[in-house]
Amino acid sequence: MENKKFKNRVFGAVIVKAVNSNYNADFTGQPRTLPNGTVYATDKAFKYTVRNYLKDVYKGEKIFFFQTAKKETGNPMSLDDKYNYLFEETKDNKDKKVVSKNLLSCIDIRLFGATYANKIKKIAVSVHGPVQVNHGKNIWQENNIFTEQIKSPFSDPKKKSENSDEADEAAMTTIGRQSKLEEGHYLHHFSVNPKNLEEIVELAGEDANDLTEEDINKLKEAMRRGATYYDSAAKAGTENEFMIWVQLNDASKLVLPNFSQLIVMKEEKKDEKVVLDLAELSLVLKKHSGEIEKIEIYRNDASIIVSNKPENTRIFDL
Repeated sequence: MENKKFKNRVFGAVIVKAVNSNYNADFTGQPRTLPNGTVYATDKAFKYTVRNYLKDVYKGEKIFFFQTAKKETGNPMSLDDKYNYLFEETKDNKDKKVVSKNLLSCIDIRLFGATYANKIKKIAVSVHGPVQVNHGKNIWQENNIFTEQIKSPFSDPKKKSENSDEADEAAMTTIGRQSKLEEGHYLHHFSVNPKNLEEIVELAGEDANDLTEEDINKLKEAMRRGATYYDSAAKAGTENEFMIWVQLNDASKLVLPNFSQLIVMKEEKKDEKVVLDLAELSLVLKKHSGEIEKIEIYRNDASIIVSNKPENTRIFDL
């Protein structure tokens, strides 16, 4: 069966829930906060969960922007190391057309775009990604961050002096700290515009990879499951909670507003579940119903209640 090119524009939003967790830490280990104290997460944090999911679940897909260690040293590969690791080094790799074609064979670049520059080869390629993701802001009413001390089972010996390689034996083990958010619901707005790839696909040639329906199906799966799938000590308690996918008709030129402004989380929970109110968003979508091909909502029924859903919305579990 032919894998069709995906041509529709899409607007949507995802919510990532974090309970006693740290979804996106800054370089001090604290959950990121805006100047007013509101907790937020970068777009890169969410895209990392998508790439990680695609890398593990779809083994046949090439993922370019993901840390890979060198076998010899264990150190991270450079940009050029990763390119040479994924693609056979040939004389043609100095050709912009060939490099563009190679980059487009990576699903994360077909989705999110890339900037690749090689000073030695004197070549630079920029791919404008169809999928654009905004920073996610905590839409829950509270931003309670707490820090706890943790104890390591190992001591941290100190050198006797700068001129000595010997170390004093420490009498106590080391004490560290970790910070977490008590409860947060991060809302990321996103959009998909397949036309962003047209120029680079044309440059790469007829047999270059374009954005396909299969790519979009994998993207949707990763966007609604990637945060839950990724598991670590700091991110235990971080889970996907909600996604809305509004797909326009093929020929539509409609531009919808940022969904972050149209989705509200109620201050009171119901049956220990947060309540998401889509009343404002539903009004906007109703005005443009003739230009919308489909609306899909995916939600974690155990943690969220979605009220005032848009008309003709199909509801799915995550």
